Amino acid sequence: MEQKVILITGASSGIGMETALLFLKDGDVVYACARRLEQMESIRKAGGQLIHLDVTSEESMRQCVDFVLEREGHIDILVNNAGYGCCGSIEDIPMDEVKRQYEVNVFGLGRMIQLVLPSMRKQKYGKIINISSMGGRFTSPFAGWYHSTKYAVESISDALRMELKPWNIDVVLIEPGMIQTNWGVIASNNIRQYSGDSAYSDQADHAAVYYEKRYGVQGKLTNPQVIAKTIRRAALSRHPKTRYLVGKYAFSFVFLKAILGDKVYQRMCRMSMGV
Repeated sequence: MEQKVILITGASSGIGMETALLFLKDGDVVYACARRLEQMESIRKAGGQLIHLDVTSEESMRQCVDFVLEREGHIDILVNNAGYGCCGSIEDIPMDEVKRQYEVNVFGLGRMIQLVLPSMRKQKYGKIINISSMGGRFTSPFAGWYHSTKYAVESISDALRMELKPWNIDVVLIEPGMIQTNWGVIASNNIRQYSGDSAYSDQADHAAVYYEKRYGVQGKLTNPQVIAKTIRRAALSRHPKTRYLVGKYAFSFVFLKAILGDKVYQRMCRMSMGV
């Protein structure tokens, strides 16, 4: 199988790291990017190239893509994995934090796409794999700003897919469910930080406990390696799906949102979270 040049953002842990290691096992050329290179020694040892990347910095993103193009001449696959969630009520999260979430989850993702597209169009081939979330298909309380960034990733990807059809460039959305990472711990800490002493304190405590319980038991949620394998499958497919919904609760949550009306779904959501 022809060796591919793959650029992965947010590769310092979780899905990004597992994806980098999986492609390296296939013998592909992998450029793994993140802000914390010290956490990526396993990728280096496996033969990957490490690049410091801050997706909130135009200079950092340009330097990253230019470096790969200068060395390889092309980029075959971009995996846009960098992203994070900051939870709390819509009212309580400061707008500076809201803007930062958009800078990382939406604008950084979009700018990386803009930077790699000229080389992909030139070779009339490429795959852009955007890591969204099952949370790009529904919304839950105390994570509204985060959900909104994933909704944005979904719509950007859908438009881009149609625009790039003439150049044989695929755009794929990966929509993970609940993954065995520290996301839930961070979410619960954020909720308590921003809404624990506000008008929403009682609801916020229940929401924080919900995430702690769901993410606190090892082995109950989906291993990031499962998502990495899905990314690899999409990357290798000649005709990939537009969306890959994968992981714990992903199908059930999205299915219920699709078949229930807004009021019924939102009532069910509030009851399950105790808010």
